[in-house]
Order: sequence, then structure tokens, then C-alpha cells
Amino acid sequence: MNRSLKWILGGAAVIAYAAANAASYPGHPATTSEITAADLSARDKAIADDAFEGRWPGSVTGEASAQWIADEMKRIGLQPGNHGSYFQTVPAVNIELDPGKSKLVISTSSGAVTPKYLDDAVYVTPRYASEAIDIAKAPLVFVGYGVVAPEYHWDDYAGLDVKGKTVVILVNDPGNEDPKPDPKLFKGKAMTYYGRWTYKYEEAARHGAAAALIVHETIPAAYGWDVVRSSWSGAQLLLEAKDKNNSMLPLQGWITHEIAQDLFRRAGLDYAKQKQAANRPGFHAVAMPGETLSAHLSSHIAHRSSHNVVGVLRGTSRPDDYFLYTAHWDHLGVKPGAPGADRIHNGAVDNAIGVAGILEIAEAMAHARPQRSVAFLSWTLEEQGLLGSEYFAAHPLWPPNHIVGGINLDGGLPQGRSRDLVLIGNGASELEIPLAAALKAQGRVISPDPEPEKGYFYRSDHVSLAKVGVPVLDPDGGYDLVKGGKKAGQALRDDYREHRYHQPSDEWRADWDLTGPVEDLKALYQVGEGLANSTQWPNWYPGNEFRAIRDKEMK
Repeated sequence: MNRSLKWILGGAAVIAYAAANAASYPGHPATTSEITAADLSARDKAIADDAFEGRWPGSVTGEASAQWIADEMKRIGLQPGNHGSYFQTVPAVNIELDPGKSKLVISTSSGAVTPKYLDDAVYVTPRYASEAIDIAKAPLVFVGYGVVAPEYHWDDYAGLDVKGKTVVILVNDPGNEDPKPDPKLFKGKAMTYYGRWTYKYEEAARHGAAAALIVHETIPAAYGWDVVRSSWSGAQLLLEAKDKNNSMLPLQGWITHEIAQDLFRRAGLDYAKQKQAANRPGFHAVAMPGETLSAHLSSHIAHRSSHNVVGVLRGTSRPDDYFLYTAHWDHLGVKPGAPGADRIHNGAVDNAIGVAGILEIAEAMAHARPQRSVAFLSWTLEEQGLLGSEYFAAHPLWPPNHIVGGINLDGGLPQGRSRDLVLIGNGASELEIPLAAALKAQGRVISPDPEPEKGYFYRSDHVSLAKVGVPVLDPDGGYDLVKGGKKAGQALRDDYREHRYHQPSDEWRADWDLTGPVEDLKALYQVGEGLANSTQWPNWYPGNEFRAIRDKEMK
């Protein structure tokens, strides 16, 4: 393949090229209508193959993986889900910082600090009206967690004018690191949406900041600096916007904990004491005396299209009502700045296994002839901020009040059988009732998220659907393993997060134990099949933040 074509082709041309060159990519495995470890492994191996080069959205190799998924949907009997097409086009813009032509300097009273790109800081601009962005002497202000949350009586920007300034922000929510979190302070140990980096940049932009720098710390972020480095370096994709993202920050980035401590010291501030103050009600933002940020960002801009992949089993008697199974197909592509010889981020767990999982369910359900329609969607641009599912939510193929509910699969770990199934954001919707019944038949139970402080509920595509009222489950595999219990379950999670998450080492392995994921998929199949053959309309539980949206649309 002529690799230079990767950024020349766009939109439908990419898909057409991928289809015409299908022989360059993995073939389709021989599978059965049963949900089996062999079939799940074979599909994961194909989707995570080096030929797809880490499934970067908008690239020829990335869109070829979308074409592979569409071809697999067709092979197992799904119909095109979008007016005769297996694709929903998602218009995007590709912004790639040129580190050689870009620079960020923080002037202080004791000399300039120039964080080394990738090692000390990462930064990008979401704006694309011009290839060059300049910021001159934007004073630094520490705004704590950068949160404005009226329902929690919290405003880190109270009485503060940050127009044209650089805000320095802590990751996660106030109080989340306390050994005994106050349950009345936000949600105690559990992260809210206010703890997500996406929110912090949005809020800083609403207040007119010129730049926002989030301080990375591994425990509250839930991942190491290597994840920030791999996720934020190289090209970044965003949805097309009429204002070319001029309503967003000119610069958004991360700095290491060590750089932050140095900047606070140079400003005559104690980082630890300021962080402690930011965790208490009544915190007031603090200027960082004598410190200003100047930056020149040079970016390569290209307009790209990526694709959500959609296949449908048409219902026999109520075809206009849909139950959804979803999983994102995209990953991080090839990162030239990644350490080591292997720079392909295959994403075998994140999220080839999720796509393989919904295809397993689809092939099994293709023989069931459900009364309602069942749709299988593979999202693009999840790694860029849930953008493919966000686009679908804004441009739904079916009205939300005709979507019964859904199940989103994102990164289930290869592991043995468990006594439970972790449900991210448990206690949210009536979809948990059929899930609990399906697990009970297996001798298992629903478990709450063992790591709520990491905010997984706000880090996957189900949130895009929840925001338009649709109840969606976000299962996360077993935790209390039959062999080794909860200690073994936590060890597997820690090992993946520390050694493979968003790294080239997230690769398919022939020796995976997939008995756990297979048991999970069988339970999730039962949930979808049961609802597809019923007249039930599950809702969010009373008091849930999405209940009012659902009630309004269902009227």
C-alpha cells in the first residue's frame, strides 16, 4: 500500500480505497452462531492486526478496519443500518501539532521555564481557522479543580476574571483523594463529570481563558504520564464546527506534577498547601505572581471524514423500535514519538475486544428473529473525546424515543470466570433488572465499580446516548474471580492499566483466557434478546440526572 495516500484520500474515497484493497488486510474468520472463546479471539486478532496500524480514524488503514467490520456485519447477516449503507459519515478535522515549529515558555521571576514537549508537557490547539496560534504573556492563575457546580455550591471561578490568562487546574474532583471522602462533597470517592479533563477545558473556555494546563498526577488521573503522552501527542481529531472551534481554548494541555511543583515554588507558593486548600469549600483562586505563558503553536490542518459502522437485525413485528449494542472501533494509530521499536497502538483490549464482542452477539442473534430491531453500532473517534457517539446523538439514525436502550462494550479484560459482573454507574437504570436476572441464571451478581474515583462512567460512549435520554448499560467484566477472588481481579486491572493501556503492548495474544468475557457476553445477549421480544421501555431510576430527559422525550 502507498502509505502516503493515508492523508490524501478523504471521506467516501477512503472507504472505497479500503474496500478495493481488502486483500491487504486480515481475512474474515470462520465462526459459528454460538458465542465462543475461539470466535471472540479470532475476531479480536483480526481487528487488532498490525495491517490496520492502530485504527486511526480518517486514515486509509483506520477506515479499512471500519470496512472490515462492515463486511463482517454483512457476512453474518446484518442489514445496512443507514438507508442502505453500513456507514454514518462523521465529518472531522485533523489537527497535528508540529513540535519542531512550536514552543511553550513560562516566564517567572527567577527565569524562564521551557517544559520539554512530551517529557514535561503536552499541548495542542483545537482551533483550526489558522495553522498558527500565538499567545503572549498570559498570566498564570491557579483555579483549583476549575469547577463551577451550582448543585454542589461550588465555584472555583467566583469573582475571577481569567480572560486572556492561563489557568492551572487539578485533575478529578475536590475531595476525591481524601482517605475518608465526604459523601456530601460532590459524590465522595466517585468522580463526577466535573472531574473529566473535557469538562475542565470547556469551563476554562467559557470564562475566556487563553490557555489551560491540567496538572497530571497518576492517582487522581487514574493513569500514568505515559498515557497522557501517547494520547495527546501527534494528530488530534475533532468534529467539524461552524466557528472552526474559535469558541474553544487557543491552547489546552497537561504538565507533569514535577513541573507544576517547580512553577508553584517559583511563584512563592506551596503546591501541597494550595492543593489542600482547593479541596475545601470556600477556596478562592490564587494568582501565580510573576508568571506568564507565551506560546507559538504551528499545526498541520486537514479535513477528514471517519465513519460509525451500523448494522441492523430488523424486527419481525416492531421494526421501528431499536435495542442497541455498541463498541468503538478506533484507537491511537501509529505514534512516531513512542519509545521503543513498536509504535503501532493495536488496541486489542481497547477496543478490538469490544467490537469482537458485539459481533459475537450479533451472529448469535441473527438466528433469533427478534420482534424489535436490534442495531449494532461501532463508533469512531471515541479516543478523541467520544466524538463518534456524540455525532450520532446529535444526528440520530432513529428517534431517541424509539431506542429502547442499549449496552456499550469498551475494553473487557481477557480473564477467567468470575462470580460477578462490574457495572459502571450501577444503580442508574431499570436495564439493571434484566441484567441481574441473566446473571442470576449463571450464579452471578452485579457488582458496583470498585474504582469509582477513576470516573469510568464518563469515559465511554454510553454517556453520549445518556445525554439524550437513552438508558445504556456499561458493563466492565468480572472483578471477583473464581480463581483468586477480588485480589486477583484488581491485580489484572492494575497490570493492564500500568503496562498496556494506550501503549503499543496492548496486543492480541493466543494464550488469553476468554472464559470470563464469553460468560459476560452470554448474559448481555440475554438482556438484549429479552427486551427485543418484549414491550418494555426501561427508564432511568427516579432521581437520576438523565431521567427528566427521557421522561420528556417519551411523552
